[in-house]
Amino acid sequence: MNFILTALPNSHPALYERLHVLEVLGAIQSLETRQDQRGTPVLYRYRYRYTNLVPIRDAPPALLINGCELTVSDERTGQVFYHNALITHHRLSDDTVAPVVAAGRSRWKTENANHNVLKTQGYHLEHNFGHGQQHLAAGLLTLNLLAFLFHTVLQLVEPSYQQIRQPRGTRRGFFQDTLCLTKYLLFESWQHLIDFMLADSDPVMTPNSS
Repeated sequence: MNFILTALPNSHPALYERLHVLEVLGAIQSLETRQDQRGTPVLYRYRYRYTNLVPIRDAPPALLINGCELTVSDERTGQVFYHNALITHHRLSDDTVAPVVAAGRSRWKTENANHNVLKTQGYHLEHNFGHGQQHLAAGLLTLNLLAFLFHTVLQLVEPSYQQIRQPRGTRRGFFQDTLCLTKYLLFESWQHLIDFMLADSDPVMTPNSS
């Protein structure tokens, strides 16, 4: 399977011992690049160190991995902003090490862009899922993920949804407006609701018996 994973000395001591030997032998490759930080005078120095085909542990059978380390620092002051080490099955070279490390660093977006939204922006991910004796929690989670998927797609491709979301800021604000409207008014469809919110006029409606 494809993988790009964090590997630190305390979790992989045998691997780091072997890497230390390779470093002494001069078998660790290095690459340095520089990049401006938008909106600031800071010039970042990216220093990559990498090698290929290293056993991940001492005892056989041992998976052969490719390892890389990135240190990001201020070119002028030397202050370190980021340091991490990754292991991967992707072959590393001067051409591939930067995109592989960038892909590994982007894994944090799973937490920030997905989990935190589901927890804090009106989906109540943690609130509902301790209930039920059999499949209720899994069912609620599935419905939440489907809702999040459709809302994300709408935000990317649907102009009317984009327009209605813009003045309301967060998803939570949009959900609160939707809850208030659907609590008292019956709409024929999702698009009917969106059109009403955009037009700011009375919809053709029937009493909501529920």
